[in-house]
Amino acid sequence: MRVETERMYLYPLSDEEMRLVIENESDAEMKQAYAEMLEGSLSNSDKRIWYAIWNMELKNAPGTIVGDFCFKGLGKNGVVEIGYGLREEFRHQGYMVETVKVITEWALSMEGVCAVEAETDPENVASQNVLMKAGFVKNGVIGEEGPRFVYRGKENERNYRK
Repeated sequence: MRVETERMYLYPLSDEEMRLVIENESDAEMKQAYAEMLEGSLSNSDKRIWYAIWNMELKNAPGTIVGDFCFKGLGKNGVVEIGYGLREEFRHQGYMVETVKVITEWALSMEGVCAVEAETDPENVASQNVLMKAGFVKNGVIGEEGPRFVYRGKENERNYRK
């Protein structure tokens, strides 16, 4: 499976590739997050795309990974949450906004998905800007990490439940 943006290929990693990412991750918090993603993928093999780490690879430089993202499972209410990160040398080039727009529309096109949400640290203005440029709005909820944002496609808006 692969989703394309103007400049990138977006694709989920296999379980073995996820194990390698975990093994090579030096940040303890990210290592734990990646381990939880792998656990979700293994526990939900029929819906693993909603738990896997997805790479963001440049089309014009095969093998160049600019960052990654994930969906944090598919909720029973049809809501998926996204999380993402960009390698420092690729920041301020629009890659994350491009990715968030495309994966959000892709997710909303999938059966059972009616809304996409994200949560960001109150101090992470760059991440909040990415979300707003991609069409997300604050939904008035403060989560564990900070303010929550939601994106709703017009045809899905009436089906969305908080």
